[in-house]
Formats: sequence, C-alpha cells, structure tokens
Amino acid sequence: MVVLAITALVTFLGLPLSKVVGYYDIEPITSSIHYGLDLTGGVYVVLEAAEEDMATGDAVERSITIIRERIDSLGVKEPTITKQGSNRIRISIPDIANQEEALDIIGRTAQLTFLAPDRSVILTGKDVVDAKGVYQQTSAGVNQPVVSLSFSPEGTKLFAEATQKYYGKIIAINLDGKDISTPKVNAVITNGQAVIEGMASLEEASKIAMLIKGGALPVTLTPVEIRTIGPTLGQNAFSSSMFAAGIGIILIFIFMIVLYKVPGFVSCLGLIIYTLITLFILAAMKVTLTLPGIAGIILSIGMAVDANVIIFERIREEIMLGKSILLSIKIGFQRAMTTILDSNITTMIAGMVLFVVGTGTVKGFALTLMIGIVVSMFTAVLVTRQLLKLVYSTGVLATPKYYGAKETKA
Repeated sequence: MVVLAITALVTFLGLPLSKVVGYYDIEPITSSIHYGLDLTGGVYVVLEAAEEDMATGDAVERSITIIRERIDSLGVKEPTITKQGSNRIRISIPDIANQEEALDIIGRTAQLTFLAPDRSVILTGKDVVDAKGVYQQTSAGVNQPVVSLSFSPEGTKLFAEATQKYYGKIIAINLDGKDISTPKVNAVITNGQAVIEGMASLEEASKIAMLIKGGALPVTLTPVEIRTIGPTLGQNAFSSSMFAAGIGIILIFIFMIVLYKVPGFVSCLGLIIYTLITLFILAAMKVTLTLPGIAGIILSIGMAVDANVIIFERIREEIMLGKSILLSIKIGFQRAMTTILDSNITTMIAGMVLFVVGTGTVKGFALTLMIGIVVSMFTAVLVTRQLLKLVYSTGVLATPKYYGAKETKA
C-alpha cells in the first residue's frame, strides 16, 4: 500500500532529483500528455480549397505538407493537421502565443514571382533554393532587414539573362499578387543571389523567407471556420474540470468505504491504479486530451465503480448466506462477471461507432472512453480481486463486519 501511494505521488507530482543528485528529474506524467485547444488555448481553423483549383488529386495533400512545414517553423508542439472531405483541411494548433501570426502564415499562398517591366513572369518561387531574413548594410552605412534569396542553377541563368535584358529598368518582386519590392537593375547579376528590400523588421523578413522557402501552396485556401481560445480560458476550463473530477472521486471514495468497508477501500486502491495506467497509456499513445476526453475518462471511472458495486453486493450476499469470506469473494466475482461484461461490451461497441463515424472532439471522447473501459475491466476484475485476497490473507480483517455484512450467528 505504501509503495502504491509513493508511486502515485511521484507519478502525479514528479520528483526533482536534480536538486539531490544534480542531473536527473522525474517529471509528472501530466507533463507528457498532449492537451487540446479547450484546455491550453490555441487556434482551430478549417481551410477550403476552391473547386477550380482541384485539377490534381493530390493538391490538398501537398498543401497539408507545406502547411505542416510552416507550422513546424513556428516551434509549435504537436499540431494536428488532417484532411476533411475532399477539399478541406482541418488544423488545430494548441498552446501558441501569437495566434494572429499563425493564422497569417497558415493561409498565405506565398506565390513569389519576379516580373519584367511588361509584367511577364521571369522567375517564380520554384527557382529559389534558399531564403532567409538577414540584415544588409546600405550605402549610407545603415543596417536594414532584407530577404536574401539564392537561386537554382536554372534560376541563376534566367535571372542573369533578365538583369542583362532589363538593365536600367525595374524588375518587380511580387508576393501573392502584391509588389513588395521594385528594385532598379543597376548591374548584371550572375551569382544567383538577390535580395528583397522594404521589410519593416527582421521578423517580417524571416517570415517571408520562411514562406518562400517552404514553397507556394498549390491551391488557394479560404478559411471557412476560425476559432481562437485564449490560454487563460483554456487553463480555467482545465482547472475547473480537474477540481470537479477530484471532488467526484473523493465522494466516490467516501461512499465506497462507508458502504462496503474493506472491499470499498480496496476499490479505491484499484481506482488509483486505474488512473495511473490510464495516464501512462494516454502519454504513450500521444493522445490529445480534451474536455470531452476527460468526460470519457470520468464515465469509465463510473463504470469501474459500478462494476465494483455489483461485485461487492454479490460478495455481501454470499457472506450473509453463511459462506466463508474467501469463498464469497470467489463466488461474488464469478456471478457478477456476466453482468459486468455485458455492460462494458455494449459501451465499448458504442465507443467504437462514435470513433469511426465521429470527428474531432467526438473521436477524443470515444477513444478515452474505450481506453478507460479496457483499463477499468482490468482493475475492477483482476486487480481488485487480488487485493481483496491479499487483505484477507493477513488475517487482520477476516470477519464479515469488515466486508459490509452482518455476522451470522451459529
């Protein structure tokens, strides 16, 4: 029991060993679980591709790849990017500080073109092999932010020809239909390098460089749904749900111990083990935990308690019929098994249906519910039985009154 209590505390609270041994900490298991937007805040957006842009079947898939690279450049942890239907992309970005920047980066087509004076296309972003935001010193000795571009061999050749042809004229640098720089050609450039001036800051230059380097989206994407959740709101929702769950579990513990005595206490230990196993599974499977997911876990806890109630009532009935406690435990589990299996299997089937046909948070609810059912079956049937036998074998609590039944008189 002491080992279980220590394990639970270390799992939930962690252990700062670095303060003792200097190099290692045990992080709480909750830090390894990924949380959804409703718990951490973030951005949820659904983008739709225009039908006329869907000439190639893999346009949406290529767009997803490009968007993922853009979001990864922001240093976002575990974004969710999935295809919805045939022409929509659903994106969830949890725990991001600058939500407006994320929305701008996600939706930008980033179509880069170099235009001749007659607006004909000289080069495109496909001819760029590298782009980065840097400071460049002007003739006046002032550092200004620019986007530094490096062309491919073919792009280098085309750019050299263009700067020779349009010497003394303007070559416009256009991004998404807007001229962002209109430099005048003062020399023939053959080294495959160019810069985009007119950047307001190094951050802007770096962002545009990232978009150019990542490549243009193959289709025009229009946001059809945007939701932003502030981190404070998400944290409040998480705190409230955890508080409510904690109060509920404490009340369950009190109810089970008062009504069933030793079996009730054992069921509380089983629920602690259930919680530990469930958290480890969520962390190992990298499940994104949301409020509906927490609801699924709490529902499965309720089913575990329900299973224990059925078992303990059977045990109490057998004891009151005059059978020994050990035999009553064996018969109680056997007779309760059919009812428990029926209820859990029907709930598991419902969870599978929700997971297959549902979307978003419905899938999260269904997944945590199914995980919870499997774990609760294990703890309620196997763990609780072994713990009961272990407690009985000590001989200290081997009288009917400790099992919620009145002692029968001989």
